[in-house]
Amino acid sequence: MGVGNIGKSALESIARQPEAANDIRANMILAAALVEGVALFGVIAGLLAVVM
Repeated sequence: MGVGNIGKSALESIARQPEAANDIRANMILAAALVEGVALFGVIAGLLAVVM
């Protein structure tokens, strides 16, 4: 859900300010990577909690 919300907000922002598309796109990719990293960390922590 986090990545979907980021993409939605980025598309709305680009539609409002097309001249800032490159900056918005770069920030969107960075934020999506951070969300994916947190999700992966949660999966690993959950697996470790079950195993130990």
